Parts: sequence; structure tokens; C-alpha cells
Amino acid sequence: MVRDRDEGEAVSGIDCQWVAVRAAAFAPDAVGGIDEAGRGPLAGPVVAAIVVLAPDQRIDGVRDSKQMTAARRQAAAQEIKARAAAWAIALANVEEIDTLNILHATMLAMRRAVERLAQSPGVLRVDGNRLPDLPGYLGDARAIIGGDRTCPAISAASVLAKTARDDLMLALDRRFPAYGFAQHKGYPTAAHLAALTRHGPCPEHRRSFRPVRAVVEAGAGV
Repeated sequence: MVRDRDEGEAVSGIDCQWVAVRAAAFAPDAVGGIDEAGRGPLAGPVVAAIVVLAPDQRIDGVRDSKQMTAARRQAAAQEIKARAAAWAIALANVEEIDTLNILHATMLAMRRAVERLAQSPGVLRVDGNRLPDLPGYLGDARAIIGGDRTCPAISAASVLAKTARDDLMLALDRRFPAYGFAQHKGYPTAAHLAALTRHGPCPEHRRSFRPVRAVVEAGAGV
């Protein structure tokens, strides 16, 4: 049975239960690619996605999300959701990032994405040099440095993670317009740092990150 769900618009704020998923059945030899978006920003969640493809499946026009324009990413995301065997998106929120640290929060978001699927693919490939903790998973799991450029399933996951996070940051921009989240998506640009100093952090800023912590300690914007 296929479940299609997107609860992002229903969330007041951004919490760890935000999820978008198409959890369909697929062949045991299918490949699940996992990637994240949002480790570097000073604000907002870290988002992870898994995309499950047939072993030799490629989706035209999909590559590492960092090599695509925003418009092309949005178009590619719709194509991925329509053609992938299954996919899921999950996140770790700012409170979890500040409590666990960004690395462990990223691993948590990846684990949540995998757990959203109705079944686990026999092969998992994760972008980077570290695997999330996946209790009970008995398949072939491997981390690949630069996997978003070489593994089609990871490339597709990078697109879903990036577009989902961008959409969430646009929602945060409407709630906290003083910071310019729509433009920089929470990354530490000069404009963002200036707004942070002027106004102080909002509830979605990561207080464990040095630039935010420095503003809090200085009492700026308070």
C-alpha cells in the first residue's frame, strides 16, 4: 500500500515529527540513497531524505543538488517523487541540534527518514563518511564520500532534502521576516550575521553554533 503524506504545512513551528513520505513496496535489491541538507546554517532544522530506486534506475536531470538551480531542483523533486520506488523526508529540529550536536542530529534525521519507509531496501548508500545507527538493519549499508555525485539514489535524496529544507526556511521567513531566511536559508552570510546582531536570535537559531552563542553572550538585540 502506498502512503503519500506531507505534514509540513500542518506544523506550528518545526518539530521532529515533520514528515513527507511515499512508503511503497519495492524489490529486495532496490537501492536506498540517503543525504542531508542544513548542517552548516545558523538556524532551522537539519533535513534528511532517502530515495529508493531500482538497481539500474536513473532519473533524467537529477544530479547533486548543489549543482542545480533552485528552479531545476524543484522540478527534479517532483520527478523524483513520481518515479522513485519510495522516498521519505524527516528532520531533527533546532532543540535536538543544540542538545545532541549537529553530527548526531544529522544521523538522527537520517534514521528517522529510513524508519518512515514501509520496508528497508536491501542496499543503503549514504553520502559522507559515516552511517546512521539503524537498529535491526541487516542489509548492505555503506557510506560514500562524494556519493551525491556518483550514486543516483543519493543524488535524488540530496534534491529532496534540499528542496524540503528550503521550503521550511521560506515558512520560517514568514514567521521571522527580520532575518532574511528566504534569501540565505539560515547560512552565515554577512546579511544574516548583521540581522542576528541587530535583533538577537529567534527561537529557530542554533544557540550551540558559535556566531549565535556569541550574540547571546554579548546580549545583542536584547
